[in-house]
Amino acid sequence: MKLKSFFLITIFAILATSCKTPLPTETRVLTIMTHDSFSASEEVIAAFKEQYGVDVQFLEAGDAGTTVNKAALSKDSPMADVLYGVDNTFLSRALDEEIFEPYASPLLADIPDKFKLDDQNRALPVDFGDVCLNYEKAYFEENDLEPPSNLEDLLKPEYKGLVAVENPATSSPGLAFLFATIGHFGEDGYLDYWQSLVENEVKIVNDWETAYYAEFSQWGGEYPIVVSYGSSPPFEVIFAEEALDAPPTAAVTGPGSCFRQIEFVGILAGTPNRDLAEKWIDFMLSPAFQEDIPLNMYVFPVNQNAELNETFAKHLAIPAEPATLAPSQIAAKREEWIQAWTEEVLRD
Repeated sequence: MKLKSFFLITIFAILATSCKTPLPTETRVLTIMTHDSFSASEEVIAAFKEQYGVDVQFLEAGDAGTTVNKAALSKDSPMADVLYGVDNTFLSRALDEEIFEPYASPLLADIPDKFKLDDQNRALPVDFGDVCLNYEKAYFEENDLEPPSNLEDLLKPEYKGLVAVENPATSSPGLAFLFATIGHFGEDGYLDYWQSLVENEVKIVNDWETAYYAEFSQWGGEYPIVVSYGSSPPFEVIFAEEALDAPPTAAVTGPGSCFRQIEFVGILAGTPNRDLAEKWIDFMLSPAFQEDIPLNMYVFPVNQNAELNETFAKHLAIPAEPATLAPSQIAAKREEWIQAWTEEVLRD
């Protein structure tokens, strides 16, 4: 009887001990809502996942405007923990909808103030890109013509019929170029400028791909000047079929001739994973992620400690004085400006 009791007591002790052993926990999941152009190297994302023992899922939500709209419509029950990809043309909408929680990342100390557009740190800058005029160098050399250095040059007789641009109602770079003209010439002068461009036989197409790869003389078209990106020339070197010492194109970066797009990241209000969201934002602002940006998303890091690929460092021309418009002004006037442009420029 005593032996039986001893065995029972031993079994109960083993059971009690096993009950105190913690069960394996499920891997936490961090969900990032992004625009459709988001891209990052697999090894960079894997480094974050391994460091924090989490799974990261990306929820593509459309272009920047659509992404903000979806986040606003679902803000009472957020679809993700973090949103990346809202730019300065939609920033006011995102802030007015109160979809973000403030977070003062320590990495902000490494980012110049010119990129910080929200003093409450609800939207933190991640990258930037400049929409600029590009031109084919060979055309101007062969025709003994100076390439344009600013927006005003496009109105000169020698540039008649040489310029292709995108419709701002249907194209993101087209809209950015419209903003450049508004920022440079003002609300009272931009339509006069556009009317003069029309008189100088500007070519207007619906999208960047058509403008760059069909109309641009660099790729067989008839127009040696096109609205593209400040990063396009170094990419002509990086993706050339045969090695090039220098890009065959160049960007026009004179004062007020480019419009700068800045993209932001923010923690979505109500996330149950606030701690992981903070870690992800710190990661996006760190040199490891920042240096991965250019060759994946064709935009550039805001962290001043991030090092650029040698080709960018050698051939990228960054405008010192891009045209600027306040995000609140863009939010208030965007549709009005597009409508006015359409009526003035596309009228019969």
